[in-house]
Amino acid sequence: MNFVRAAALAPVSCLIALAHAPAGAQDAAYPTKPIRVIVPFTAGSTTDIIARAITDKLGASLGQPVVVENRAGAGGTIGAAQVAQAAPDGYTILIHSSSHTVNPSTFAKLPFDTVKDFAGVTPISTLPNVLVIAPSKNIKSLSQLLSTARSRPGTLNYASSGTGSATHLNAERFRLQAKIDATHIPFKGSPEAVAEVISGRVDYYFSPVAPVIGQIKEGHLVPLAVGSPRRSSILPDVPTTAEAGVPGSEFNFWIGMMVPSKTPRSIVNKLQAEVAKALATEEVKTRFAAVGADAFVLTPEKFDAYIKDEIESNAQLVKAAGIEPM
Repeated sequence: MNFVRAAALAPVSCLIALAHAPAGAQDAAYPTKPIRVIVPFTAGSTTDIIARAITDKLGASLGQPVVVENRAGAGGTIGAAQVAQAAPDGYTILIHSSSHTVNPSTFAKLPFDTVKDFAGVTPISTLPNVLVIAPSKNIKSLSQLLSTARSRPGTLNYASSGTGSATHLNAERFRLQAKIDATHIPFKGSPEAVAEVISGRVDYYFSPVAPVIGQIKEGHLVPLAVGSPRRSSILPDVPTTAEAGVPGSEFNFWIGMMVPSKTPRSIVNKLQAEVAKALATEEVKTRFAAVGADAFVLTPEKFDAYIKDEIESNAQLVKAAGIEPM
Protein backbone atom coordinates (compact mmCIF):
# COMPACT_ATOMS: atom_id res chain seq x y z
CA MET A 1 0.00 0.00 0.00
CA ASN A 2 1.52 3.33 -0.96
CA PHE A 3 1.91 6.24 1.47
CA VAL A 4 -0.85 8.39 -0.04
CA ARG A 5 -3.43 5.58 0.12
CA ALA A 6 -2.36 4.62 3.64
CA ALA A 7 -2.69 8.21 4.80
CA ALA A 8 -6.17 8.41 3.29
CA LEU A 9 -7.29 5.27 5.15
CA ALA A 10 -5.63 6.13 8.47
CA PRO A 11 -7.81 7.31 11.36
CA VAL A 12 -7.93 11.07 11.78
CA SER A 13 -6.44 10.70 15.25
CA CYS A 14 -3.36 9.01 13.76
CA LEU A 15 -2.84 11.80 11.26
CA ILE A 16 -3.13 14.42 13.99
CA ALA A 17 -0.60 12.53 16.08
CA LEU A 18 1.81 12.39 13.14
CA ALA A 19 1.46 16.12 12.47
CA HIS A 20 2.19 16.91 16.13
CA ALA A 21 5.00 14.41 16.59
CA PRO A 22 7.96 15.69 18.61
CA ALA A 23 10.53 17.61 16.58
CA GLY A 24 13.14 14.94 17.32
CA ALA A 25 10.94 12.26 15.78
CA GLN A 26 10.34 14.38 12.70
CA ASP A 27 14.08 15.06 12.38
CA ALA A 28 14.82 11.34 12.60
CA ALA A 29 12.45 10.69 9.69
CA TYR A 30 14.11 13.38 7.54
CA PRO A 31 13.77 13.62 4.59
CA THR A 32 10.15 12.79 3.80
CA LYS A 33 9.82 14.98 0.68
CA PRO A 34 12.01 16.41 -2.12
CA ILE A 35 14.91 18.65 -1.14
CA ARG A 36 15.64 21.89 -3.00
CA VAL A 37 19.27 22.96 -3.47
CA ILE A 38 19.83 26.59 -4.43
CA VAL A 39 22.97 27.29 -6.45
CA PRO A 40 23.39 31.09 -6.66
CA PHE A 41 25.21 30.95 -10.00
CA THR A 42 24.30 29.98 -13.56
CA ALA A 43 23.91 26.43 -14.85
CA GLY A 44 27.26 25.14 -16.04
CA SER A 45 29.25 27.29 -13.62
CA THR A 46 31.90 25.59 -11.50
CA THR A 47 29.67 25.72 -8.42
CA ASP A 48 26.80 24.22 -10.40
CA ILE A 49 28.98 21.39 -11.75
CA ILE A 50 30.11 20.42 -8.24
CA ALA A 51 26.60 20.77 -6.81
CA ARG A 52 25.10 18.43 -9.39
CA ALA A 53 27.87 15.87 -8.92
CA ILE A 54 27.09 15.63 -5.21
CA THR A 55 23.29 16.00 -5.28
CA ASP A 56 22.90 13.09 -7.68
CA LYS A 57 24.39 10.82 -5.02
CA LEU A 58 22.54 12.48 -2.14
CA GLY A 59 19.17 11.85 -3.77
CA ALA A 60 19.86 8.15 -4.11
CA SER A 61 21.20 7.86 -0.57
CA LEU A 62 18.46 9.88 1.13
CA GLY A 63 15.64 8.28 -0.82
CA GLN A 64 14.16 11.59 -1.97
CA PRO A 65 14.72 13.75 -5.06
CA VAL A 66 17.36 16.46 -4.53
CA VAL A 67 16.62 19.16 -7.09
CA VAL A 68 19.12 21.87 -8.05
CA GLU A 69 17.72 25.33 -8.80
CA ASN A 70 19.95 28.07 -10.21
CA ARG A 71 19.23 31.51 -8.74
CA ALA A 72 22.05 33.60 -10.17
CA GLY A 73 22.75 37.27 -9.73
CA ALA A 74 24.46 39.91 -7.60
CA GLY A 75 27.52 37.85 -6.82
CA GLY A 76 25.50 34.98 -5.41
CA THR A 77 23.56 37.11 -2.94
CA ILE A 78 20.15 36.64 -4.61
CA GLY A 79 20.19 32.87 -4.17
CA ALA A 80 21.76 33.11 -0.72
CA ALA A 81 19.01 35.47 0.43
CA GLN A 82 16.39 32.99 -0.72
CA VAL A 83 17.91 30.30 1.50
CA ALA A 84 18.37 32.65 4.46
CA GLN A 85 14.64 33.39 4.36
CA ALA A 86 13.56 29.75 3.89
CA ALA A 87 12.07 27.52 6.58
CA PRO A 88 14.90 25.96 8.64
CA ASP A 89 13.74 22.40 8.06
CA GLY A 90 16.44 20.90 5.84
CA TYR A 91 14.40 21.12 2.65
CA THR A 92 16.09 24.26 1.29
CA ILE A 93 19.88 24.03 1.03
CA LEU A 94 22.52 26.42 -0.30
CA ILE A 95 25.58 25.25 -2.23
CA HIS A 96 27.78 28.32 -2.58
CA SER A 97 31.40 29.19 -3.32
CA SER A 98 34.00 31.04 -1.28
CA SER A 99 32.60 34.29 -2.68
CA HIS A 100 30.09 33.90 0.17
CA THR A 101 32.87 35.04 2.53
CA VAL A 102 33.90 37.91 0.23
CA ASN A 103 30.47 39.51 -0.18
CA PRO A 104 30.30 41.02 3.33
CA SER A 105 33.24 43.23 2.32
CA THR A 106 32.28 44.02 -1.27
CA PHE A 107 28.58 44.83 -0.75
CA ALA A 108 27.65 47.91 1.26
CA LYS A 109 24.45 46.19 2.37
CA LEU A 110 23.40 42.55 2.19
CA PRO A 111 19.84 41.19 2.60
CA PHE A 112 21.11 38.74 5.24
CA ASP A 113 23.80 38.27 7.87
CA THR A 114 26.46 35.96 6.43
CA VAL A 115 27.30 34.49 9.84
CA LYS A 116 24.04 34.63 11.80
CA ASP A 117 21.61 33.55 9.05
CA PHE A 118 23.42 30.39 7.89
CA ALA A 119 24.69 27.19 9.46
CA GLY A 120 27.60 25.52 7.73
CA VAL A 121 27.13 21.85 6.85
CA THR A 122 30.49 21.11 5.25
CA PRO A 123 32.78 22.24 2.47
CA ILE A 124 32.48 19.94 -0.54
CA SER A 125 35.52 20.67 -2.66
CA THR A 126 38.44 22.95 -3.36
CA LEU A 127 39.30 23.96 -6.91
CA PRO A 128 42.40 25.90 -7.84
CA ASN A 129 42.23 28.99 -9.98
CA VAL A 130 44.79 28.75 -12.79
CA LEU A 131 46.54 31.83 -14.18
CA VAL A 132 46.10 31.56 -17.95
CA ILE A 133 47.39 33.66 -20.84
CA ALA A 134 47.10 33.49 -24.64
CA PRO A 135 49.98 31.81 -26.57
CA SER A 136 50.18 34.96 -28.70
CA LYS A 137 51.63 36.85 -25.74
CA ASN A 138 54.79 34.69 -25.93
CA ILE A 139 54.95 34.41 -22.15
CA LYS A 140 55.71 30.89 -21.04
CA SER A 141 56.34 31.21 -17.29
CA LEU A 142 55.25 33.25 -14.30
CA SER A 143 58.69 34.82 -14.03
CA GLN A 144 58.34 36.12 -17.61
CA LEU A 145 54.95 37.61 -16.78
CA LEU A 146 56.40 39.32 -13.71
CA SER A 147 59.36 40.66 -15.71
CA THR A 148 56.99 42.10 -18.31
CA ALA A 149 54.78 43.68 -15.66
CA ARG A 150 57.74 45.25 -13.87
CA SER A 151 59.42 46.54 -17.01
CA ARG A 152 56.19 48.15 -18.24
CA PRO A 153 54.30 49.23 -15.07
CA GLY A 154 50.56 49.68 -15.51
CA THR A 155 50.40 48.35 -19.07
CA LEU A 156 49.13 44.83 -18.29
CA ASN A 157 45.52 44.05 -17.51
CA TYR A 158 43.71 41.07 -16.05
CA ALA A 159 40.20 39.69 -16.25
CA SER A 160 37.80 38.57 -13.53
CA SER A 161 34.32 37.11 -13.53
CA GLY A 162 33.10 40.15 -11.62
CA THR A 163 34.24 42.65 -9.02
CA GLY A 164 34.61 40.91 -5.67
CA SER A 165 34.48 37.42 -7.20
CA ALA A 166 36.95 34.72 -6.18
CA THR A 167 38.74 35.22 -9.51
CA HIS A 168 39.12 38.92 -8.71
CA LEU A 169 40.32 38.35 -5.13
CA ASN A 170 42.82 35.73 -6.28
CA ALA A 171 44.26 38.16 -8.84
CA GLU A 172 44.40 40.97 -6.28
CA ARG A 173 46.23 38.85 -3.71
CA PHE A 174 48.71 37.88 -6.43
CA ARG A 175 49.14 41.48 -7.59
CA LEU A 176 49.74 42.77 -4.08
CA GLN A 177 52.21 40.04 -3.14
CA ALA A 178 54.04 40.29 -6.48
CA LYS A 179 54.13 44.10 -6.14
CA ILE A 180 53.08 44.72 -9.73
CA ASP A 181 50.77 47.31 -11.26
CA ALA A 182 48.03 45.91 -13.52
CA THR A 183 44.51 47.00 -14.47
CA HIS A 184 41.42 45.01 -13.45
CA ILE A 185 38.79 44.36 -16.15
CA PRO A 186 35.64 42.69 -14.75
CA PHE A 187 33.28 40.62 -16.90
CA LYS A 188 29.84 39.10 -16.31
CA GLY A 189 31.27 35.61 -15.93
CA SER A 190 34.06 33.21 -16.80
CA PRO A 191 33.00 32.55 -20.42
CA GLU A 192 33.40 36.24 -21.34
CA ALA A 193 36.68 36.53 -19.43
CA VAL A 194 38.14 33.43 -21.08
CA ALA A 195 37.12 34.61 -24.56
CA GLU A 196 38.85 37.96 -24.07
CA VAL A 197 42.06 36.34 -22.83
CA ILE A 198 42.14 33.90 -25.77
CA SER A 199 41.67 36.83 -28.15
CA GLY A 200 44.62 38.62 -26.55
CA ARG A 201 42.60 41.71 -25.69
CA VAL A 202 43.09 40.93 -21.99
CA ASP A 203 46.45 39.74 -20.74
CA TYR A 204 45.70 37.16 -18.05
CA TYR A 205 43.00 35.63 -15.88
CA PHE A 206 42.92 33.55 -12.70
CA SER A 207 40.24 31.16 -13.95
CA PRO A 208 38.64 28.21 -12.19
CA VAL A 209 40.16 25.11 -13.78
CA ALA A 210 36.91 23.60 -15.03
CA PRO A 211 36.02 26.26 -17.65
CA VAL A 212 39.53 26.32 -19.18
CA ILE A 213 40.94 22.79 -18.98
CA GLY A 214 39.73 22.08 -22.52
CA GLN A 215 41.36 25.22 -23.94
CA ILE A 216 44.59 24.42 -22.08
CA LYS A 217 44.71 20.90 -23.52
CA GLU A 218 43.99 22.24 -27.02
CA GLY A 219 46.75 24.86 -26.76
CA HIS A 220 44.46 27.90 -26.82
CA LEU A 221 45.61 28.97 -23.35
CA VAL A 222 48.93 28.66 -21.50
CA PRO A 223 48.76 27.86 -17.77
CA LEU A 224 51.49 29.75 -15.89
CA ALA A 225 50.62 28.87 -12.28
CA VAL A 226 47.77 27.89 -9.98
CA GLY A 227 46.66 30.24 -7.25
CA SER A 228 45.88 27.53 -4.72
CA PRO A 229 47.98 26.44 -1.71
CA ARG A 230 48.89 23.20 -3.53
CA ARG A 231 49.11 22.02 -7.13
CA SER A 232 46.07 20.93 -9.08
CA SER A 233 45.53 17.20 -9.51
CA ILE A 234 44.52 17.83 -13.14
CA LEU A 235 47.53 20.10 -13.86
CA PRO A 236 50.26 18.45 -11.77
CA ASP A 237 53.12 20.01 -13.74
CA VAL A 238 51.90 23.57 -13.23
CA PRO A 239 53.49 25.21 -10.14
CA THR A 240 51.62 27.21 -7.53
CA THR A 241 52.19 30.96 -7.58
CA ALA A 242 54.16 30.56 -4.35
CA GLU A 243 56.39 27.89 -5.89
CA ALA A 244 56.91 30.13 -8.92
CA GLY A 245 58.26 32.98 -6.84
CA VAL A 246 55.33 34.86 -5.23
CA PRO A 247 54.99 33.63 -1.62
CA GLY A 248 51.82 34.54 0.24
CA SER A 249 49.78 34.77 -2.96
CA GLU A 250 47.68 31.65 -2.35
CA PHE A 251 43.88 31.92 -2.56
CA ASN A 252 41.74 28.93 -1.60
CA PHE A 253 38.63 28.64 -3.80
CA TRP A 254 36.08 26.28 -2.24
CA ILE A 255 32.48 25.19 -2.68
CA GLY A 256 30.38 24.22 0.31
CA MET A 257 26.93 23.45 1.69
CA MET A 258 24.94 25.65 4.09
CA VAL A 259 21.41 25.74 5.48
CA PRO A 260 19.30 28.34 7.33
CA SER A 261 20.82 28.92 10.77
CA LYS A 262 17.97 27.47 12.86
CA THR A 263 17.95 24.13 11.04
CA PRO A 264 17.95 21.32 13.65
CA ARG A 265 21.45 20.10 14.44
CA SER A 266 20.41 16.48 13.81
CA ILE A 267 19.54 17.39 10.19
CA VAL A 268 22.76 19.38 9.74
CA ASN A 269 24.78 16.42 11.00
CA LYS A 270 22.89 13.99 8.77
CA LEU A 271 23.54 16.11 5.69
CA GLN A 272 27.22 16.39 6.57
CA ALA A 273 27.51 12.62 6.93
CA GLU A 274 25.73 12.05 3.62
CA VAL A 275 28.00 14.50 1.78
CA ALA A 276 31.09 12.80 3.23
CA LYS A 277 29.72 9.42 2.14
CA ALA A 278 29.00 10.69 -1.39
CA LEU A 279 32.50 12.15 -1.73
CA ALA A 280 33.98 8.73 -0.98
CA THR A 281 32.22 7.09 -3.95
CA GLU A 282 34.11 6.33 -7.13
CA GLU A 283 31.46 8.07 -9.24
CA VAL A 284 31.93 11.41 -7.48
CA LYS A 285 35.71 11.02 -7.42
CA THR A 286 35.66 10.51 -11.19
CA ARG A 287 33.44 13.53 -11.82
CA PHE A 288 35.59 15.71 -9.57
CA ALA A 289 38.80 14.54 -11.24
CA ALA A 290 37.44 15.57 -14.64
CA VAL A 291 37.24 19.23 -13.51
CA GLY A 292 40.29 19.26 -11.23
CA ALA A 293 38.28 19.35 -8.00
CA ASP A 294 39.49 17.85 -4.72
CA ALA A 295 37.16 16.68 -1.95
CA PHE A 296 37.14 18.87 1.17
CA VAL A 297 35.17 17.90 4.29
CA LEU A 298 34.88 19.50 7.73
CA THR A 299 32.48 19.08 10.64
CA PRO A 300 29.69 21.67 10.75
CA GLU A 301 31.34 23.38 13.71
CA LYS A 302 34.71 23.62 12.00
CA PHE A 303 33.11 24.86 8.78
CA ASP A 304 31.35 27.67 10.69
CA ALA A 305 34.70 28.67 12.20
CA TYR A 306 36.40 28.44 8.79
CA ILE A 307 33.77 30.77 7.28
CA LYS A 308 34.26 33.35 10.05
CA ASP A 309 38.04 33.29 9.58
CA GLU A 310 37.68 33.74 5.81
CA ILE A 311 35.32 36.69 6.21
CA GLU A 312 37.98 38.43 8.29
CA SER A 313 40.91 37.61 6.00
CA ASN A 314 38.97 38.59 2.88
CA ALA A 315 37.97 41.88 4.50
CA GLN A 316 41.66 42.67 4.97
CA LEU A 317 42.39 41.73 1.34
CA VAL A 318 39.53 43.86 -0.01
CA LYS A 319 40.77 46.84 1.98
CA ALA A 320 44.39 46.35 0.89
CA ALA A 321 43.30 46.09 -2.75
CA GLY A 322 41.25 49.28 -2.52
CA ILE A 323 38.02 47.60 -3.64
CA GLU A 324 35.07 49.85 -2.88
CA PRO A 325 31.86 48.21 -1.62
CA MET A 326 29.05 48.18 -4.17
